[in-house]
Amino acid sequence: MSKKKSALLPGERCDSGWCEVRQSGIHGRGLFAKKKIPAGTYIIEYVGEKIDKDEANERGWAQMDHSRDTGDAAVYIFTLDDDWDIDGNVPENAARLINHSCDPNCEAFIEDDKIWIASLRDIPRDAELFFNYGFDLENYKEHPCHCGSKNCVGYIASEELWDDLKKKLEKK
Repeated sequence: MSKKKSALLPGERCDSGWCEVRQSGIHGRGLFAKKKIPAGTYIIEYVGEKIDKDEANERGWAQMDHSRDTGDAAVYIFTLDDDWDIDGNVPENAARLINHSCDPNCEAFIEDDKIWIASLRDIPRDAELFFNYGFDLENYKEHPCHCGSKNCVGYIASEELWDDLKKKLEKK
């Protein structure tokens, strides 16, 4: 088996012993298992600058504008709680590169004021890591999904909203 080449940019690293950055067939770069990851493993922390909601809104729109202009990935702002978010748009946050899937093998959760990505099931070595981004339906048309899973609903949306999304799509 040939060794896969990492796709790090200058200043970018992945400090997790469980995963590494590589080119993704889904979108740009992604995180991949360096070894078998058992179910329930805390794989990597989502890190960045802790910012209030007003700053998060301002940065989020600026990042969306940049994304539309350049085609780069969009917003790396992750909700921490009702008052704070984490802006993960920093090179030391390899977790920001985890792509969305409608059939995720990971989940994001908050514990002790930290955002973690953990495995939902055993993940084989070299498999790409995914979680459901949990977007709302407000601007769903701007977030098409390209995960290719058999469960794909066509747009990046929280699983709790899939029935509502399907109803919207049926009306078209």
